[in-house]
Amino acid sequence: MSPPPSTPVGPPLRTRHDDDALRRLLREVRRVAVLGASDQPERAGCYVATYLRDQGYEVVGVSPKLAGQPFCGRPAVARLGQVSAPIDLVDVFRRSEELALHLPELLALQPPPRAVWFQLGVRDDAVAAALEAAGIDVVRDRCTLAEHRRLGVGPVP
Repeated sequence: MSPPPSTPVGPPLRTRHDDDALRRLLREVRRVAVLGASDQPERAGCYVATYLRDQGYEVVGVSPKLAGQPFCGRPAVARLGQVSAPIDLVDVFRRSEELALHLPELLALQPPPRAVWFQLGVRDDAVAAALEAAGIDVVRDRCTLAEHRRLGVGPVP
């Protein structure tokens, strides 16, 4: 019996993006929607977002729990579709088993984001395949903060 479509299958796909591609992505995007934003400083959905804001990215928190509250200097929204300007990158801080719930919303974004970034340990190959089929790049199983530092991207203008 095969696993359900939203179940991670196979080894991590960490080799999909080489360093030059990741560096270029991080240098070219400006608006980052943090799906699964948190107001708890010890959670990655907070400290990674704060780091990205401090590096010059426009960060928009997406969380029903934080909707309307300040997050990285802007009001958070409940859903991706409520972000008032085009999103360049969706940085995902949700459990793998919850990714499929966000797929319709991710695919409905117009214009579509350049990329969706699944943080360390976040994995759903079926969701990734659907996003890629729609022309959206997917970075899997990597931390934006760690990669930004490792690649020496520095602040964005």
